[in-house]
Amino acid sequence: MKKKLSIFGCTGSIGDTTLNLVKKSEKEYRLYILTGYKNYKKINYFINKYKPSYFVIFDNHTYQKIKKKKYRNKVKILNSEQYFKHNFKKSDVSILAIPGIAGLQPTLKSLKISKKILIANKESVICGWDLINKYKKKYKVKIFPVDSEHFSIMNMLDKTNKKNIEKIYLTASGGPFLNYPLKRMRNIKPAQAINHPKWKMGKKISVDSATLMNKLFEVIEASKLFSIDLKKIDILIHPQSLVHAIIKFKNGLYKFLYFETDMTIPIGNALFEDKFEVSKFSKLNYKLKKNDLTENLNFFKVDHKKFPAIKLKPILNQYNSTSIILNAANEIFVDQFLKKNMSFCSIINYLFYLLKDPKLRKYAIKKPSNLKTILTIDKWTRDRAMKIINSNIK
Repeated sequence: MKKKLSIFGCTGSIGDTTLNLVKKSEKEYRLYILTGYKNYKKINYFINKYKPSYFVIFDNHTYQKIKKKKYRNKVKILNSEQYFKHNFKKSDVSILAIPGIAGLQPTLKSLKISKKILIANKESVICGWDLINKYKKKYKVKIFPVDSEHFSIMNMLDKTNKKNIEKIYLTASGGPFLNYPLKRMRNIKPAQAINHPKWKMGKKISVDSATLMNKLFEVIEASKLFSIDLKKIDILIHPQSLVHAIIKFKNGLYKFLYFETDMTIPIGNALFEDKFEVSKFSKLNYKLKKNDLTENLNFFKVDHKKFPAIKLKPILNQYNSTSIILNAANEIFVDQFLKKNMSFCSIINYLFYLLKDPKLRKYAIKKPSNLKTILTIDKWTRDRAMKIINSNIK
């Protein structure tokens, strides 16, 4: 019998990769729940092509447009309210890839209706891990990260005693501006910031990679997923993006995992485990050429002048909800940069300014123990971030 697979956030790059894997392995999985937001063309195409049991559309305007269409298949199309009320059977595997804080509530629902979770939504983890962990234990769900860094750590830790770990390094490519002149950083345009040299990603996460905020969020995520002290996790620049994490042990040994910049690898391994053969699924040529494994692998410290976001690292866990505030403010600032309402450098400058707000501590000290509290902190931060932008602080 085929396993039921659900993809939450199927219209993004993670969804594309997963659907490509499923298309080539139809004997293994059948699509149960797919979800989308505003991408009408893709949603319409996926309903016709993949014919899942359910398609959930979280944007009401897009839902209304889709509902007017007449499909020949038996796909049940639900809106957000119907999704949260519906009593689904359990998915064997669910992939969580709805970006931003918007993915948290669907994530909590998916934990109730899934046996195994492949998580690719770091914002849900850094903002709502206490809740996710609570649901994980209550509903006996297995959680596997598929971001390349956390996938690497998970595979390297295996049966390792965490007490033997001295340091974990997450690697960052440096993004499109690694070798960019510092004096020209102020004039960076959105089109430049989203042009990542190694990974094919969405606009928001590409900008986060360019500022290094993405890596700071991954530090928080790693700390929560693997119960490791934030002080033991650091960041290294690795332009080749072939080694995604390094573990240094107290006995002097180092361990790292090497693989190409293709999300087919972590997702495929998570879906098919020992049966996965990457050459059957990816267009990349994985037949190693001479010296492929011995070519230069460079690792170096983060330049604090070029990537001032790294200065936030010591305060990532300053308060109970610092990560929620950083995530919400960053989402607003990146969105406004992409809309050309502020400069690239202002993203991090404004984050530092917001962290000095005298009212921040009132919200930051709150323990994110329930969804209402998390969303209250998130809303205050977004409102404050917009006021900072509108006041045109230099």
